[in-house]
Amino acid sequence: MAAPKLCPPCSGWLADLPEPSCAPTSPLALEGNAPNHLDDIYLEVSRNSARARGIFLWMGIIMMIPGLSVITDPSSFDDLEDFSIIATEIFTVLICIWMAAISVRMDVSVPRDLPLRFNRMRQRIYAYNFRDSWWNPFKGWRVAPVAYDWSQVRAERWHKRAFTPQGALILKEGVVLSIVEPGTNKVIDRFPLSTMGADEFAWAYICTYMQQGPSALPPPDPPRDHNDVAWYNIGLRLAPEVEWPAEMDLESRTAP
Repeated sequence: MAAPKLCPPCSGWLADLPEPSCAPTSPLALEGNAPNHLDDIYLEVSRNSARARGIFLWMGIIMMIPGLSVITDPSSFDDLEDFSIIATEIFTVLICIWMAAISVRMDVSVPRDLPLRFNRMRQRIYAYNFRDSWWNPFKGWRVAPVAYDWSQVRAERWHKRAFTPQGALILKEGVVLSIVEPGTNKVIDRFPLSTMGADEFAWAYICTYMQQGPSALPPPDPPRDHNDVAWYNIGLRLAPEVEWPAEMDLESRTAP
């Protein structure tokens, strides 16, 4: 098995994919996810922060029920002299609030889409990234867009195994884009291409576009506006729309 090229490799590293200047070795596909935009200047692809957006708001509301039941039940405070009971009740309420806040923020704070733009004319990548803190739902969640030269981009496949509290095995895999210092394999930034599967097909699609242009790609499905969400998806409708910084937006959509 080949060793990782990058320093350090990504968590759960499985394989390095072909570099941006190399010919792709996989079929070209976005796995049914039509590009947001495609022309001779730039390609924009969508990224989802979770497999199913819109359900976390309701999960948060459900998680609040045990905490509310403790607060609203008069019998919960019958034995105020028993410290262990009081501590347990306070701990239950705090855990419910914490879990509910995380669930709600996953729906209403993360933008509706986290797109990646690949400007072929400038040979640049623009990533609409979002920084969150899974353990602290009360601060530190923000949009953090970045831009790099295409020559600095590398792609790595990863694979992870995890167990739920109930003991069930969960398998996760995907592709992460790693940014290296020019002329080195030292990684200075990382962000996902996809966490929905091993998207080496998407990487091949993007590399082909950057090398040869849209004419070398299979005919895409009609593009769609990922800011436009279903009326019934309340959590996603409460989430902020994608709004690139004005200067980066103009640069990423135009030729030099």
